Amino acid sequence: MPKPSDLLQGTLDLLILKSLHREPLHGWAISKRILQLSDDVLCVQQGSLYPALHRLEQQGWISAEWKETDLGRSAKFYSLTRDGKRQLERELESWRRLSSAVGLLLKRA
Repeated sequence: MPKPSDLLQGTLDLLILKSLHREPLHGWAISKRILQLSDDVLCVQQGSLYPALHRLEQQGWISAEWKETDLGRSAKFYSLTRDGKRQLERELESWRRLSSAVGLLLKRA
């Protein structure tokens, strides 16, 4: 089972953008969604997640807003921007090409 640090460069950005595709989420919920959707394989640690969120926000792909959680605590909720939605499509296409190429290599090797 790969560790989060073993993920290909840029994969974390794709996972975060895809996690925010349906609704705004706070950091812990993003991490939890990635873990759940990957059947408990991909565990993103805070030390990787929050710098990535900050970088994506600086790039204009996500925006952040302080809101109350279901538990009544204040948390920063992240959502995709219009540019973030376009970037998600680019990232998905890139991932499809890469995974297809790796699949071909594994078949033919």
